[in-house]
Amino acid sequence: MSFDPIDHDFERGLANRRGILGDAWVDRSLNNATNFNADFQNLITRFAWNEIWGRPGLEAKTRRAIVLSITIALGRWEEYDLHVRAALLGPEENRLTPDELKEVLIQSAIYAGVPAANTAFSHAQVILREVGAQIGYELAPLAPAATAHTGIGHEGRSNGRPALHYAVREPRNGKAPRHTVVLSHALGCDLTMWDPLANLLAEDCRVVAYDHRGHGSSESPAGAYSMAELADDAAALLRELDTGPVVWIGLSMGGMVGQELALRHPTLVRALVLANTTSGYPEAARDNWRQRITTVQTQGIEAIADAVMGRYFHDEFRATKAAAVARFRRRVVSTDAVGYAGCCAAVGNVDTTARLGDIKAPALVIAGELDQGTPVEMARTLAEGIPGAQLEVLQQASHLSYAEQPQAFTKAVTRFLSSL
Repeated sequence: MSFDPIDHDFERGLANRRGILGDAWVDRSLNNATNFNADFQNLITRFAWNEIWGRPGLEAKTRRAIVLSITIALGRWEEYDLHVRAALLGPEENRLTPDELKEVLIQSAIYAGVPAANTAFSHAQVILREVGAQIGYELAPLAPAATAHTGIGHEGRSNGRPALHYAVREPRNGKAPRHTVVLSHALGCDLTMWDPLANLLAEDCRVVAYDHRGHGSSESPAGAYSMAELADDAAALLRELDTGPVVWIGLSMGGMVGQELALRHPTLVRALVLANTTSGYPEAARDNWRQRITTVQTQGIEAIADAVMGRYFHDEFRATKAAAVARFRRRVVSTDAVGYAGCCAAVGNVDTTARLGDIKAPALVIAGELDQGTPVEMARTLAEGIPGAQLEVLQQASHLSYAEQPQAFTKAVTRFLSSL
């Protein structure tokens, strides 16, 4: 029976330790070991760096964040400084960017206390001044009042009439935007319906989301609206924000506005994603829209809310995702009745079928296989009418396909964006 002289637990731990803290630090630590602390160095190498860091259940980047959080909570600032420096300078596959480090520190303020987070920020800034040039990061003055929640963006109201509420998320990677994307919501919704997609795209795109007239925090003029007016609202907002040509992603009413925008203001549209929408309704459906307007004007939106949820979501989704449905229902019934009815008039009278061939922007048409409000056949009309348009039908999706199948919707959108 042979004896292997290699302590594999130690060697594995040492490799992990070097991968996280870097050779220079580990070599210095080992070279400074004495007969007093060598046993301790051996212990932490085998147990901390092999038994814990060697487990594949979490990515090394996640373990970095955990260690930082714990050292902040315990006030172990020497260890914290070591791991901050290592996280910023570590190998590309597991390092933390300054913005990711900032998120760890901000979250620690809630769970470990503001004083601890305040100290953590002070220590981190000292280290960033030391290593900033190595990682291409420069600390610069910024007024706290000028910041915005990265999951919401800078909010504002347009200068025109009606004034539109909007939010702009700038690219989180700090570079020039790959695209400027505009997210346009469905009837009875608001800009928050797009939050997950907006945050994903804002990694490298400038993302604008807004509330249509009569919705959310935008103004609600009296009277019936036209789709041309909604498109002109959007054009005025884009010009005010100086967006240049945008990738327009619109669902239902938002897709109708996108079509009209591309026809009336073609220089503002780089590409279109038209989801669960149509270029026109048959007369029977137009009668239904007129009836809906009458009901809202005489009885309020509550009278139609359950029927709307039935069209927005298929039976299984309503049964298994009751909380999500309830949230959309609350948004619908709290929408201004004047604005809702005005937009119903625009939706019911949408009519772009004969003009689809004039749309020159690349287009992706998304349909839900279970959508009764804008069936697949309506999506096919769009895809066949817009030169070069692509059609994608999402399985197990009804009218609000993005809410029901967010992963499939997002995959279709990101694939389309990558082709532009």
